[in-house]
Amino acid sequence: MKVSNVESMAEILSERHNLTKKESNEIIVLIFDLISQSLSEGDTVDIKKFGKFSVKERPARLGINPKTLEKIQIPDRKVLVFKPSSTLKNKIG
Repeated sequence: MKVSNVESMAEILSERHNLTKKESNEIIVLIFDLISQSLSEGDTVDIKKFGKFSVKERPARLGINPKTLEKIQIPDRKVLVFKPSSTLKNKIG
C-alpha cells in the first residue's frame, strides 16, 4: 500500500469504504482544505496519533549574500511547523 498523492489515497479510501473514487477524492480534498484554512487563520491542527501542524512567526534578521558577501535584511515571515506524535515517531523507528 503506497500512498504518494491524493489519487492513491482516494483509491485506498474508495476500496476500503465502498465509495466512488470521486467521492473519496472530494473527502480528502475537503480535509486538506480544512487544515489549510485553519492554519491560514493562525490556528493549530492536532491530529491524534499523527502530529501537530502550526504556524510560527520567524522574526526579521540580518543575513549575508554568500556570493557578494553583502549584508541584507531578511524580512519576518510565517513558517509551517510539523511536530510528529510519539506514535508516528515509533512507527518510523
